Amino acid sequence: MTARLLPIRTEAAVVSQTPSGSAGWTLRLDAGPEWPGSEPGQFVMLAPGPVGAAPRTDPLLPRPMAVFRSSGSQLEVLYKVVGRGTALLAAAQPGEKVAMVGPLGGGFPLPSPGERALLVGGGTGIASLYDLADAAQRTGAGVSVLLGARHADDLLARDDFARLGVDLQLATEDGSAGHAGLVTALLEAALREPGEARVYACGPTPMMRAAADLAAAAGRPCHVSLENRMACGYGVCLGCAVPRAAGGFDLVCRDGPVFEADSLAWDGVP
Repeated sequence: MTARLLPIRTEAAVVSQTPSGSAGWTLRLDAGPEWPGSEPGQFVMLAPGPVGAAPRTDPLLPRPMAVFRSSGSQLEVLYKVVGRGTALLAAAQPGEKVAMVGPLGGGFPLPSPGERALLVGGGTGIASLYDLADAAQRTGAGVSVLLGARHADDLLARDDFARLGVDLQLATEDGSAGHAGLVTALLEAALREPGEARVYACGPTPMMRAAADLAAAAGRPCHVSLENRMACGYGVCLGCAVPRAAGGFDLVCRDGPVFEADSLAWDGVP
């Protein structure tokens, strides 16, 4: 295992907020010269709202956000407004600052030479896969990105993935874009193709579990990135525990968020 990048605690400057799909936002932050960058799959903890806003206790806790893309001193997070915390985050204007801790957690292992990388994303889990797709493609691996949502407008970052030049396949439950049905149907078809393949998944738990089952049935390794709620991000609060298949518990923030799918006791994963 490679050494993890050391996290920093800083006040990151808001560079821009741009829409992604009908309900998504891409927040670009400048974390300054101390930002060490991030590995695909790592995350940051962001305080809900700009630094310097009126004092408040609701919401009290920061929010874990996957690093969507990182370059130099800047990083981007991709999110949807679903509650008070993300609404405050969406209200942050360029020039304001947001309290941030990161990079946190461990990232995805890259595919081995000759393997195809099959990336399966749903909902805001799509945010964890962009840097992975970019890095996997740079290794020379064949990369297929399979994105799923209920409706075409819910497909986050589809244009960003398209610009990478990867094999991009879409699925929507209502048939408004791509395959009409679940994204796991695209994965099932991809796993029938000849050659070695490695599956990566992030999104709703039922989707990840289905991806893990399909990969196991095909004899292919599968890595999942969990999106559990957490209060600290580095193993102190113990609020993000998930059960291991071998017994006991791991912490998503410290031992993950990326796990080998067969290491988890899926019945206990929220």
